[in-house]
Amino acid sequence: MNKAFSFFPGCSFHSTGISYAESTRYIAGCLDISLYEIKDWNCCGASAAPTVNDDLMYSLSTRNLALSEDQHPYLSVMTPCTGCYAALKRAEVKTKSDTSYRTRINNIIDMNYRGTVEVTSLLDALTDPEMIEEITRHLKLQLGGMKIACYYGCGQARPQEVTNAPNTENPLSMEQLLNAAGAECVDWNFKTECCGASNHVIRPKAARNATERIFHNAQINGAECIVTACPLCWMNLDMREEKINSEHKTNYHMPIYFFTELIALALGATPEQAGITRHFVPAEDLAMQKLGPLVPKEEPETEEEKKARKIREALARKAAKEKEKAEQTAVKEVD
Repeated sequence: MNKAFSFFPGCSFHSTGISYAESTRYIAGCLDISLYEIKDWNCCGASAAPTVNDDLMYSLSTRNLALSEDQHPYLSVMTPCTGCYAALKRAEVKTKSDTSYRTRINNIIDMNYRGTVEVTSLLDALTDPEMIEEITRHLKLQLGGMKIACYYGCGQARPQEVTNAPNTENPLSMEQLLNAAGAECVDWNFKTECCGASNHVIRPKAARNATERIFHNAQINGAECIVTACPLCWMNLDMREEKINSEHKTNYHMPIYFFTELIALALGATPEQAGITRHFVPAEDLAMQKLGPLVPKEEPETEEEKKARKIREALARKAAKEKEKAEQTAVKEVD
């Protein structure tokens, strides 16, 4: 496909989100997507910087945009992490719409950011209609009707004035991609609810209560697994499922996947290449049970084939009428 992005990996990409990194790079290799990592990038500030002040929040993210503007002009910045996407996109919108504030931030970071960078998320990049079509052309396996609850979390589509998402309460892009790969995504009510985020550190029991509701709603709506694009959501669901079962007397055994892991598998990755062997909750068995051969799709008729079919059908109708007429004549002669 020959697409290129300026790439902001974020702090979790090579640590807690390592399986996200492995599956993302596998997909990029399959689709000929070039990811040019921003040199000397810094933490975007995520959800911590806004609790200090706006200048810190915008300075951290804008510095990354300025680095990308210099290193990879004309390329969009793409990031896999939902938190990074929210922070960088917020900085993009603020510094484009308020030039005086951009000057203020430039003075703080001692750089000359011109406001030319556009930010996108990995999820948005891979669920573009053209990209979905490209992915389906490269599929080697299909997901075998895997019942998936697509979980966007609270930051992927919100706020609408920043993300410009078409639907902040019921996004559907992940479903469109995974269904195209052979899954059967379920309709459920908690796809944009918060997983508890960093409250799992400061208010762990309250946060686990919020997470349990996500598991419950996914289960009662028929999901076999939950799929996300957010490293923090993935960690909170995958790492805390056992503790939630213990506290709530539940019996959830639901794998949590990054959406890239399942797409990588469908593109031909091994479980190790896709990263699914690194999970807390065993994720390999369900994926291997569901993965299966592609079902060939019928090619649409060409105009020539359509004309030939109509001629055959007309001749068949004519032959049937002649046969019926001959049979009626034979009966009359017998009488």
